[in-house]
Amino acid sequence: MAEVMESVKQDTPRPALVTGQPLKPVGGVELLYAHILEIGVALALPLLLLTFGIYASGVVAPAVPIAELPNYWGLSAHEYLAAVNADHVHRAGELTGWTWVGELNHGDFLTYIAIALLPMLTMVCYLAIIPRLLRQGDRVYAGIAALELLILSLAASGLLKAGGH
Repeated sequence: MAEVMESVKQDTPRPALVTGQPLKPVGGVELLYAHILEIGVALALPLLLLTFGIYASGVVAPAVPIAELPNYWGLSAHEYLAAVNADHVHRAGELTGWTWVGELNHGDFLTYIAIALLPMLTMVCYLAIIPRLLRQGDRVYAGIAALELLILSLAASGLLKAGGH
């Protein structure tokens, strides 16, 4: 066993600080992406804690009373949404996609704001780096970022339907 562990240690790539190799300098695009992500997370995480606190404290009444949540634990996501709609929300259509925006008067739906904000940060980062990539002449990377932005936008829009949800 010791021989196996030693061979793994020898074959495993090591970080630059361990190997003594100089670190590759980080460019402006990476720093811009990281800076936007850092600010977004610094805003979204406290927002998530705040909205969860509002929900858990009952300051804004939830659509599903906390005491009733165990009744729904065994359901799939689709079954849960259908049951919550039938038992509490009473929307004409299904609770899918962006319909949660219309339910922000319920404490349990308030947390969705921060939950939706976190993945949107990637889109904001791509929007910010595309112009810089183009100025640097990195048209391939700018194209990849634009394509990623398009795919994420389509996925977030609900226009693309895939899977069983």
